Amino acid sequence: MSPVEILFPLIFIVISGFLSAKIGFIAINQLDGLRTFIFNLCIPVLLFSSMVQADLESLATGSLLLSFYLPVALTYVSLYLFLFKAQHRSKADSAALALSGTYSNTVLVGLPIILMALGEQAAAMVFMIITFHSAMLFFMTFLLAARHKNKVDIVKPLLLNPIVISISGGLILNVAGLKLPSLILESFSWLAKPAIPGALFILGASLVQYGVRGKLHGAIWLSAVKLMLLPGLVYLFATYLGLATQQVQVVTLMSASPLGVNAYLVARQLDSQQATLAATVVLSTVLSMFSLTGWLYFLV
Repeated sequence: MSPVEILFPLIFIVISGFLSAKIGFIAINQLDGLRTFIFNLCIPVLLFSSMVQADLESLATGSLLLSFYLPVALTYVSLYLFLFKAQHRSKADSAALALSGTYSNTVLVGLPIILMALGEQAAAMVFMIITFHSAMLFFMTFLLAARHKNKVDIVKPLLLNPIVISISGGLILNVAGLKLPSLILESFSWLAKPAIPGALFILGASLVQYGVRGKLHGAIWLSAVKLMLLPGLVYLFATYLGLATQQVQVVTLMSASPLGVNAYLVARQLDSQQATLAATVVLSTVLSMFSLTGWLYFLV
């Protein structure tokens, strides 16, 4: 499949969600129930059932995890130090902006693209990697922002995240060699079907809530870091570590995904740089249609 054939259905669903919310066909407050259904049920079921059936021997390698997390961590720390030391921004501002340059919308954007471009086995690699994605970056952000004295308040919601629980649960069953009955797996398959299109539709509708006015300059350079610099570093690390071609494709496409909406929610909790992160969510999502096309041509 060509990059256009891969991306067009995904973009079509995102635009459908955006237009539905923009013209009032679906009210923004009506999205709450749909978000709960998709993000707390359908997506966790998809991740759990996929991990239960994944071929872990071909996925679980230290080099695979290192090729993704090391560039992400280095980029985050570099951004934080540059903003805090060179630009003399506050700790909270530096942490929030560093998050916006490194946190990927893997589930909503990266996963559908990898599924369509590379297949289910490649998507299983995504599940292995994203287990600690939010936990690591959010923990670093709250820790460096120095706004929380009780670290238990940081760790607890991350460990109780539905995505972390579903992937961890599926991984435990897989490692233990416990097989679920085919009827259960088939039922899970039906329940998981709305996950990807539903998540993309919600992503489009959610963009109506955010804007780029007044924060375009910051959103542009942060989007450039997120969509080009970070995936470029991940690609170089993955190539240097000698990963298989498909593994290089997966980690690069994951890191090339736009900024996730959850980063904006973290900024709200920190009460820092909300407008800039909201603008970056919108701009990076729009620009990713072009940057991901380029990465797909380059990789696939």
